Amino acid sequence: MQQRLYPVPEAVNEVPKSYAPGTPERKELKEEIERLRSQSIDIPMIIGGREVRTEKTVKIVPPHDLSHTLGHFHQGDARHVTMAIDAALDARVKWAAMSWRERAAIFLKAAALITGPYRSRINAATMLGQSKTVYQAEIDAVCELADFLRYNVQYMTEIFMHQPKSTPEAWNRIEQRPLEGFVFALSPFNFTAIAGNLPTAPAMMGNVVVWKPANTQIYSARIIMEILMEAGLPEGVINLVYVSGPVAGDVIFSHRDFAGIHFTGSTGVFRDIWKTIAGNLHLYRSYPRIVGETGGKDFILAHSSAQPPQVATALSRGAFEYQGQKCSAASRAYISASVWEEVRDHMVGQISTFKTGGPEDLTNFITAVIDETAFDKLAAVIEKVKKDDRIEIITGGNYDKSAGFFIEPTVIRTGDPCYFTMIHELFGPVLSVYVFEDDKYEEILDLIDRTSVYGLTGAVFARDRSAINRAAGRLVNAAGNFYINDKPTGSVVGQQPFGGSRASGTNDKAGSVLILYRWVSPRTIKESFLPAEDYRYPHQGND
Repeated sequence: MQQRLYPVPEAVNEVPKSYAPGTPERKELKEEIERLRSQSIDIPMIIGGREVRTEKTVKIVPPHDLSHTLGHFHQGDARHVTMAIDAALDARVKWAAMSWRERAAIFLKAAALITGPYRSRINAATMLGQSKTVYQAEIDAVCELADFLRYNVQYMTEIFMHQPKSTPEAWNRIEQRPLEGFVFALSPFNFTAIAGNLPTAPAMMGNVVVWKPANTQIYSARIIMEILMEAGLPEGVINLVYVSGPVAGDVIFSHRDFAGIHFTGSTGVFRDIWKTIAGNLHLYRSYPRIVGETGGKDFILAHSSAQPPQVATALSRGAFEYQGQKCSAASRAYISASVWEEVRDHMVGQISTFKTGGPEDLTNFITAVIDETAFDKLAAVIEKVKKDDRIEIITGGNYDKSAGFFIEPTVIRTGDPCYFTMIHELFGPVLSVYVFEDDKYEEILDLIDRTSVYGLTGAVFARDRSAINRAAGRLVNAAGNFYINDKPTGSVVGQQPFGGSRASGTNDKAGSVLILYRWVSPRTIKESFLPAEDYRYPHQGND
């Protein structure tokens, strides 16, 4: 067969649809939402390409409509984790041997399915199962997930094309091997795109994967798996299991063939995982790759030269879109005193117009938090704040879980920049504000840098260029994604590679070529055309 190098299609970011009144996508989405709500589905695990059911099922309900049942998933146990590992290892040799171009075709087809015939379905599932508004679902479940697949194919091509220099006498090359074993993908509830990227990025590079999504994301995870199977993903390459984290960890982290983990979740869980892996290093074939994006306590800093309407909008969107359940969400704000009142008035005015309810009503801006655990944690924080005479509640402070897990967007002002809500990740619609005197800007930069253990995202608003430059320099390690005159959320694949360090993770930058390098183990090959036939070197000759 003739061998040729075929360039892959150039990756282009998917453009979100508007879903404005009268558009065909709005009509199609509403029909799909009604179709999904009209049925209660059975959701099995997928192991070795086969549906696996158990005797224990768990109900899935919309976080915003607790009286409705979307379906039931089959909960597995340690036996199913072992089955998934065995299926992955059985598929490993054949998958690793497949041409990277053929693997690329599978994931490019998956992207086309997501943006085409599955668009309404994956959006509707994300809206119902994770309580996302139509815009938040569209930019996540469709656009970002498709972007991950398309750009990762392009990055994979770049990695394989990068080769070392050779000489006339020797041919040097690098072979990018998949890791020796299987990868564990542990994905969160809040982004369908992340749930799709965590297993597919390693798989694209020739690895086999055991994937455990968050229980509260299973409703859309099963659609991702269906898309991958329709796109031609071979059996056993990605195995989808629904088990508890500790059960999965006990089996996976003690397995000889564990080769790496691709994780997004809490800092505490990631640290425990890292500790477990370190304690088990003697068991593994090789040192596992540990890739994780974890928590954040993301900031917005407004200098006295900032434009108040711009700061207010960044706070309204950055703190409260998707109910603040983004690891990049603005959670603490530092506002110069001279602009504070105008920022406050604009922000409160915007928040007062937020429409709250289920995402089935496309006019809503705020929906429910993900589950009762999150609701109770946030309600407890709000109650603690209410009892503190030192704290001013600017707006919000109410909550109700009678019909769904609804937390009112809440803004508090504290005179203590080290108050607990300024330090600890809350992961919900609660924003803490500290107002500082204009001449204390330099001190605030140091305060922002040392207040939080995290280093994920942050933003500075200013017209004064020197103020921007000082912030960028002093806060160089405070945010892996740093925004100038923009909110700290909404990174785009290929444009703003995402990730932070400190307690926010390993900063391997999803949405860039960097993350894919973690899922290959290079082998350098030198082929000599004129091998030496004498051990002696010229300097050994007699004078």
